[in-house]
Amino acid sequence: MVETNDYSNPENLKMKHQLHRKQQLKCSLEEAWKFFSAANNLSKITPKEMNFIVITELLDDEIYKGMIIDYYVSPLLGIKMPWKTEIIEVDFQKSFTDFQKKGPYKLWNHKHEFIKNENGVLMKDTIDYELPLGFLGEIAHRLFVKKKLEHIFDYRKNVLEKMFNTEKNEL
Repeated sequence: MVETNDYSNPENLKMKHQLHRKQQLKCSLEEAWKFFSAANNLSKITPKEMNFIVITELLDDEIYKGMIIDYYVSPLLGIKMPWKTEIIEVDFQKSFTDFQKKGPYKLWNHKHEFIKNENGVLMKDTIDYELPLGFLGEIAHRLFVKKKLEHIFDYRKNVLEKMFNTEKNEL
């Protein structure tokens, strides 16, 4: 049996999406904050095929509200696109939120949270996003965008496991 989607039903055309991820890191809150609030580290945890490049000159990587960061990214078929984000919220060593001002999404709002606990730091990501092009964007989401985002965050989780949760970090 082939599953079909009834795009005439508004309930099947949910345009806004949310992705949640969390990961326990065996490090101090200070280490986690320093790494994740430095935009230049983003390319270290992004799959190579995304060709992610930070183009903003960041002399002092200290994150602040109103900070604008420009990137190039190749989200689909190797096509290079500009991506501009603004840091719209910073709660020092607790959370920060980046918001897409220009890029491949109609909406991209990514909240990063850091919660100190007995095992180190629980890192939580909440991404609210929406694709452009209305129902065509929604079809693209169902066909490949959702899987691509899951791949990106799975890759990130694996890299972070090696960086923060390996034996060398426990010494």
